[in-house]
Amino acid sequence: QTPMKKTESLIGKAGITFTNASIFLVTLLLPGQSCLSQSFWLHHPPTHNDSLSFCSLSAWVLLGEIFLFPFQGSLLADLLIFFPKNLAKYGHAKAGGVTHVPPGWISWNTLVGNSKYYNYTLSVNGKAEQHGESYEKDYLTDLIANRSLEFLQRKSAFSPFFMMLATPASHSPFTPAPQYEKSYNTTKAPRGGSFNVHGKDKHWLLRQAKTPMTANSVEYLDSVFRKRWQTLLSVDDLVEKVVNKVKELNELNSTYIFYTSDHGYHTGQFSLPIDKRQLYEFDIRVPLLVRGPGIQPNQNSKAPILNIDLGPTFLEIAGVNLSRVDMDGESFLPLLAPLSATTKANFKVPVLTQVNFIKKTPKFPNPGTCWIKQCFPDCVCEDAFNNTYACVRTISNLSLQYCEFADKESFVEVYNMTSDPYQLKNIAKLVDPTLLMKMNKRLIKFQSCAAASCRSRP
Repeated sequence: QTPMKKTESLIGKAGITFTNASIFLVTLLLPGQSCLSQSFWLHHPPTHNDSLSFCSLSAWVLLGEIFLFPFQGSLLADLLIFFPKNLAKYGHAKAGGVTHVPPGWISWNTLVGNSKYYNYTLSVNGKAEQHGESYEKDYLTDLIANRSLEFLQRKSAFSPFFMMLATPASHSPFTPAPQYEKSYNTTKAPRGGSFNVHGKDKHWLLRQAKTPMTANSVEYLDSVFRKRWQTLLSVDDLVEKVVNKVKELNELNSTYIFYTSDHGYHTGQFSLPIDKRQLYEFDIRVPLLVRGPGIQPNQNSKAPILNIDLGPTFLEIAGVNLSRVDMDGESFLPLLAPLSATTKANFKVPVLTQVNFIKKTPKFPNPGTCWIKQCFPDCVCEDAFNNTYACVRTISNLSLQYCEFADKESFVEVYNMTSDPYQLKNIAKLVDPTLLMKMNKRLIKFQSCAAASCRSRP
C-alpha cells in the first residue's frame, strides 16, 4: 500500500525503479540537498547540519553555488526552473536574503525558510511574495503544481528545459489538503522488523530509547504516519498533472522524469518515535523512479544510486562533457538505457557508500548529551552532538555496513545486510578483526576522496 499510486504507475511502471536506491548520504534535509545540488560528498566542501552548516550562510553563496549542477550545465539548457523547497536557511540575511538568486537558474521560485504549507514567503526571481491561509491560492504543494503547468505551457515548444519541483510534503507540520484530511484514517505505521525493539547493542542514543514505547507515543507516531501519507496524496496529484501536461505537449517521449526524496524517516523503529538522523535503512533509503527516452517499462534495478549521482546524470542528459565537471558522483544514465548487457553489471559492484552526519563539534563532551529531544507526549532524545558517524558499505553477495562514531566511545556498528536487513544485531564484536581493519581503511579513503578518486573501484 502506498499513497503514491499514480506516481508508481506513471513513472515507475513506465520506466525503472531502483530498489536499492538511494542509499542516502545524509539523513538531514539541508546537507542532503547540498549533496544533490553539488554532487559532492559532505567533506567536499564541509557540510555539517541544518543550522550551522557551510551551506546556510555566506560561505555557501561565495564558494558553494559555483559548483551547483544548474550552473555547470546552464549553457546547454534553454530554460531552468526551481520550485520550493531549497536549502532550509534560504532567505537568511547572511546568505543574501530573499533577493539572492543562485547562478544557473533562469526562473527561480523558492521557499524562504523551512517547510510550510500555508503562511509562507516565496522568493520569485528575487522578489518576496507573501502567501496566506487560502487553500485555493496558497496550499504550497498545489501552488507548485499549478505554476509548473504554467511554465510548461508558456515555454517554447520542444526547447530543452530542466524543471525541479520540491514540495514541503511530507515534512512537518504534516498539513494535508482539505480533501485528504480523512484519508487513511485507520492506517498505522508498519509493525514488525525493528518496530518497538530496543537497540541494546547500538550507539548510546539508541540504547536510551524507552522500550516498549508508551501507548501515547505509539498513538502519536501512527497519527504522524497517517498525516504524512495524506500530504503525499497532493504530491501524487502533482506528478499526474505534470506528466499529463508534458504528454499534452507531445514531449513525453523525449522527456526524462525523475522522482525521489531527500531522506528517509522513522516511525517507531528501535523505539524512536519520529524523526530521521540515524544510520539505519529506515532513515537513509529513498525512492527513485525514472522514465524517459529509451527506458523500457516495468524495470527494477538493484544498482546502488546515491544522491550525488543525480547531478552528473542530469548533466550528461543535457550533453555536458562530464570529464570537464568537478563532481564526486557518477552518472547512472548508462543504467537507464544500457548499450550493452555488461553495463548494469559494471556499475559500482562492489560499491562503497558513505553516510556522514558531521556536526560543528563532533567530539562534544560525553554520551548522554542530548541535542534534540522530541516530546510527543513522552520525551525521547532523537539526536545528540556526538551522534556523528561515517559508514561504508559493500554491496555484493555478502552486503555489509560498517559505521564509526566520532565520540569518546569510538563506537562501531557492523551489520550483515544480507541476513539481517532490519539491522537488529550489531556484529562488530563477532566478525574477523581483519575485516574491520579493511572496512576502516575503505572508510578513511572515502572520507578524503574527491572527484574521480571517489568513483574508483576497491
